[in-house]
Amino acid sequence: MSKIFARFLKDESGATAIEYGLIAALISVALIAGASTLGDSLDAQFERLGGIVADPEAAAAD
Repeated sequence: MSKIFARFLKDESGATAIEYGLIAALISVALIAGASTLGDSLDAQFERLGGIVADPEAAAAD
């Protein structure tokens, strides 16, 4: 029984897959955070652009 447990502790066959999974999870968290931060800014820019397209004379007066 102790040999099986010792062999289990030395086995690193799944470590690489777990490391890649953790890296992918961190990258996805960073992308989601960046998208939510930039999303608000992009939304404001598109709203401004929509206002300019809807009424170009009022935008030219500003």
